[in-house]
Amino acid sequence: MISRKFIPFWLVLLALFPFAEKASAALDPKDEYIIVSGGPALRYWENYRREKHRHDRYWGNFIRTARIRVQQLQKATDNKINLTWLVYRPGYVTRATEDGEPLISWVESVRDKYQIRLVWFNTTPELINYVNSGQNRRQTKVSGFEYFGHSNKYCFVFDYSNHVLGASKVFLHQADLTKISRKAFARGAYCKSWGCHTGESFSAAWKRTTGVKMIGAIGKTDYSQTGQLVLPFVSPGGRWPS
Repeated sequence: MISRKFIPFWLVLLALFPFAEKASAALDPKDEYIIVSGGPALRYWENYRREKHRHDRYWGNFIRTARIRVQQLQKATDNKINLTWLVYRPGYVTRATEDGEPLISWVESVRDKYQIRLVWFNTTPELINYVNSGQNRRQTKVSGFEYFGHSNKYCFVFDYSNHVLGASKVFLHQADLTKISRKAFARGAYCKSWGCHTGESFSAAWKRTTGVKMIGAIGKTDYSQTGQLVLPFVSPGGRWPS
């Protein structure tokens, strides 16, 4: 029989919520779990694509999937989790104008329903600054970091196809990861990118600079089942590294 004090947190999480994604064994309610949502593409740009697959027909791919994770983590910890949700605001402002819908209010309604801390960010330095010092990192470490949004093998692209077709003006490149403090993270922090191709280069750079492993996909990730409350999965030919 295993002593309760030595049971890894992720085993407890799976027992409470069998289909939940694993979280860090070091998760502590005094620490902070960060979820980041990038912005959606504009239909104006995506409609120029010749291929059948066009990004973000649904505006809320990166909002709904973040909400799923919030629900999982709150249930797994009996709401004893210090969770902060960072959302790239400009992307939802422009998409709201295009769709004619109050997207900012809808995002804020998720905050209100689940009673979590919502922090809007407009630039990459704002995101980095929050990770480094959004809370007192001597007392409150980052125990988890998950990203929902567009990405490529070298960077998170927060406004992909929002201002320029197939490109991004606001991004977190792996060369910028040296600006993130190693001291911000708890030992054994759980980090995962749900974007495309992160595991092909960015994840390794994250580990080198922060000292914390990041799970990232080899290949593309698929958000097509978001409406069925399914987290992104890897497209055929891709995989999650073990």
